[in-house]
Amino acid sequence: MFYTWLAIVVCLAILEMATVSLVSIWFVMSGLLSMIASLFIDNVTIQIAIFVMLGLIFMMLTRKFVKKAVPMKTKTNIDRIIGMEGIVTEKITKSHPGEVKVDGKRWTAVANETIDKDTIVKIMEINSTKLTVKRMEEWYYGYFYSYYYYFINYYNPKH
Repeated sequence: MFYTWLAIVVCLAILEMATVSLVSIWFVMSGLLSMIASLFIDNVTIQIAIFVMLGLIFMMLTRKFVKKAVPMKTKTNIDRIIGMEGIVTEKITKSHPGEVKVDGKRWTAVANETIDKDTIVKIMEINSTKLTVKRMEEWYYGYFYSYYYYFINYYNPKH
């Protein structure tokens, strides 16, 4: 039975490496313990019980901690706009979302303050299809604002 448990452990380890979902890793550990138990216990029912029970116990005890330690968020290309600057095209208030143009695209935007049209903002977060933005600081705003309008008017006079 030792080699059967070894085959089960190897298959589960390959499955875990292929999926990286942290589901079969606990059964790999319980399979190793069942493999060791097979050296001392000849009863297959007891070995299977050790495998199933320890796998479930390991999963219940450690899954919560592993999920916190290993973030499972899948990043997309759109995450690259976090930290970029954009320009407000429709006024944003606390109670009413507005619109921001970032990277050539228009987005619905929310903020914790009122932000007027043509104000430069920084993208802080993306929630579904809405951006959370904050007003840029004055010194940076003047530099970016003048550069932005020079660029827009020079390359796209119909802005």
